[in-house]
Amino acid sequence: MKISTGFVALAALCALPSPAAAKPRAPKPDTRAAMSAQDLVTLPRLGGAAVSGDGSLAIYPITETDPASYKRTTALYLRSLTDKRGAPVKLDLGGTAGSPAFADDGWLYFLSDRGAGGTDQVWRARVSPAGAVSDVAQVTSLKAAVGGFTVSPDATKIAVFGDVGRECASFGCDPEGSTHLPGPGTGRLYDADTGFVRHWDQWETPGVYGRTFAFPLVNGRASGDGVPLDGPNGKNALVGDTPTKPFGGGEDMAWAADSHGLFFAARKADADEPRSTNIDLWFNDLSGRAPINLTESNQATDTLPAPSPDGKWLAYAAMARPGYEADKLTVMLRELATGKVRALTTDWDRSVGSLAWTPDSKWIVATAGDVLDNPVFRIDPTSGKVEKLDLMAGNEAHIGDVIPLTGGDLVFTRNSIGAPNELYVARNWGQAMPLTDAATTILGKRAPIVTRRFSFKGANGDTVWGQITKLDGRKGPMPAILYVHGGPQGSFDDSWSNRWNPRVVASQGYAVVSVDFHGSTGYGQAFTDAITNDWGGKPLEDLQKGFAAAAALDPQVDTDNACAMGASYGGYMMNWIAGRWPDKFKCLVQHDGVFDARAMAYETEELWFDTWEHGGKTYFEDPAAYEKWNPVNYVDQWKTPMLVITSENDFRIPYTQGLAAFTALQMKDVPAQLLVFPDENHWVLKGKNSLQWHNTVFDWLSRWLKPKK
Repeated sequence: MKISTGFVALAALCALPSPAAAKPRAPKPDTRAAMSAQDLVTLPRLGGAAVSGDGSLAIYPITETDPASYKRTTALYLRSLTDKRGAPVKLDLGGTAGSPAFADDGWLYFLSDRGAGGTDQVWRARVSPAGAVSDVAQVTSLKAAVGGFTVSPDATKIAVFGDVGRECASFGCDPEGSTHLPGPGTGRLYDADTGFVRHWDQWETPGVYGRTFAFPLVNGRASGDGVPLDGPNGKNALVGDTPTKPFGGGEDMAWAADSHGLFFAARKADADEPRSTNIDLWFNDLSGRAPINLTESNQATDTLPAPSPDGKWLAYAAMARPGYEADKLTVMLRELATGKVRALTTDWDRSVGSLAWTPDSKWIVATAGDVLDNPVFRIDPTSGKVEKLDLMAGNEAHIGDVIPLTGGDLVFTRNSIGAPNELYVARNWGQAMPLTDAATTILGKRAPIVTRRFSFKGANGDTVWGQITKLDGRKGPMPAILYVHGGPQGSFDDSWSNRWNPRVVASQGYAVVSVDFHGSTGYGQAFTDAITNDWGGKPLEDLQKGFAAAAALDPQVDTDNACAMGASYGGYMMNWIAGRWPDKFKCLVQHDGVFDARAMAYETEELWFDTWEHGGKTYFEDPAAYEKWNPVNYVDQWKTPMLVITSENDFRIPYTQGLAAFTALQMKDVPAQLLVFPDENHWVLKGKNSLQWHNTVFDWLSRWLKPKK
């Protein structure tokens, strides 16, 4: 578009009688409205695609949000991968439809709750290249709701997963999971050896786990009671969640190439579970016997099972250090015939996020964070050589949902700070072309932003990276917002977020500065490890130096008129800044942040995280490690106005931490507000709640950075 405009301008200049007569025209002001919170909440959201066996069709979900009721609905769309000019076709599957998957029998399988029971079950349909739908039929009719499924390579079997009692021999039984309700009152009774009492945002039901069952497909129907992947119940039986909770999904399991068994990930559920990161990979041959633990020797995480299509190899990702959830994920290769295992990417200092084989079994395709981007890499399974692919003009930004096709073709999603997911196809490992326009044109009607990457010397003289996002073409200084990411082993990279979105904040007239401080991912494992037992040390120094570097680089970044905001670890940092950098900011926004490290050590559910981050010992074993970086110890210095946000279903950093911070602000007579969501978890996900979150935050920022005259 810019090139076309340039040629028009050049033609007009050549038509003038002489250079002396030419008068430069002032550029027209950009009158497009700035992106709003309403825009963010209601933008269409595109998910990962399913691709037909012959590589000719892609089907993908788009979720729409009603701008008045904020109710969300998901529809499936079909797009030809061979017709460059093809238009997406909305599929009419006769009811709700999600989680699409093509099988090699040519059927499209999907989840729907349209059946008599009103629970999600598997259905299938025929879909023509033109988008015509026929022969819609139900595949499963099970007692428990189906959370997800995967069809075997030969399309003769289907594996489904959902929450099922461990004593159930079939997918659901009556009654189940009621032993923790002994009555006569409503109290729940838990034993100390049952593992998690609550996890992420739900109270656990003892005896009920995420379980997977494999069924034969007979005339398009799941037949019989199914074979449980965790094996028969009884003494020494595998008890745990598959997929793993709270975030595991279909990537936690994979069919063997010959369809005669499944590889899957599980962590044993027992008294050690809240302190363990020992996820293992198992194999069940569907004979009815107990599964085999393939990674028993590794006491850390093993995940992402990916068998090669030729049946010779199992690739997977493994961590080395037990108890550490952010250790490097190295690609491992197991020879299935012999059981021999070797590490493929020991010398590659990146942690993989996904694994997939090309159909010819010649390459492993992986994604990994890499200095503000999440690009695609090609790994040679013979030598372990890693090659970064150049799939996008400019920055790779954030690529995900990668599906390798024949001939080096790839289908994937890509997003950036500027725009959410769109679907792309790359041919022969080359530059990709877009297949969809779910939100690009819509955002094109909003004022554009520009993001600039920068680096500086941070703590220990190490190179640290950051980004500045602001409205494009805006003149004069802009109030600055310091964005601090969570994790803490994470990154505010070049990616879209439906929650902490730099574009929508910058569109309110602010210069958003994010800094990938020590502890961030994408810069090598040593950089990630550097935050352990040093939460308030090097990261704070990086933030201070990075904020100053942004101002020196871009004079529009007004760090003298600034607020800071962050969630999770970023929320912790707001509490830490309040006591250790109290004179810098006019306001703070603290979302789900740790306020008191001592209370957090006993209140959180995943105990391994808090223990590892404080040197590997519990609070009672080494209280000094927790108190060294404890924000509560510096409340006497608090004076910066703070908006505190918390949610009652957040079990990772319980809402009591937010209440305590707000109480401290009240005691100190510091201007403050408290926003509590009774129906959200560690994240704010619902449409109306998201809009309220943004409106409250924007009002708070405006109150301190844009005072009314």
